[in-house]
Amino acid sequence: MELHNLKPAEGSTHNSKRVGRGYGSGKGRTSTRGHKGAKARSGYKKKIGFEGGQMPLQRRVPKFGFQNINRVEYKAINLDVIQKLAETKKLEKIGIEELIEAGFINKHQLVKILGNGELTAKVNVEAHAFSKKAESMITEKGGNAVKL
Repeated sequence: MELHNLKPAEGSTHNSKRVGRGYGSGKGRTSTRGHKGAKARSGYKKKIGFEGGQMPLQRRVPKFGFQNINRVEYKAINLDVIQKLAETKKLEKIGIEELIEAGFINKHQLVKILGNGELTAKVNVEAHAFSKKAESMITEKGGNAVKL
């Protein structure tokens, strides 16, 4: 290795000309920044969304709807899913841990059991909420619906 065959590492150089290194670069004097004005100065930053004084897009576009900050989101699981899970894994008690293991929910989600589908097995179900129909169908078959 000698001085005449040294090269920068592959991918480390991006530009063929270095900006702002005198007239020899072909981009000297103003360094491609044009003439005067805030954009030509160092340290210039434009406010995000600023459109030169024109009303910005995020303020022009109408807003609608209402976001309730107290809303509680539940992951809905139907009785037919509970039935299938009870059959395949031969379970008598289905709780949050079993649903996480089966991949229906993650550990941060709240669960609501809905009454869609048929339930033939006697199962004890633990969840954060139940619909009236689901609760009655579970208790009809001799199971328990336990709210967490």
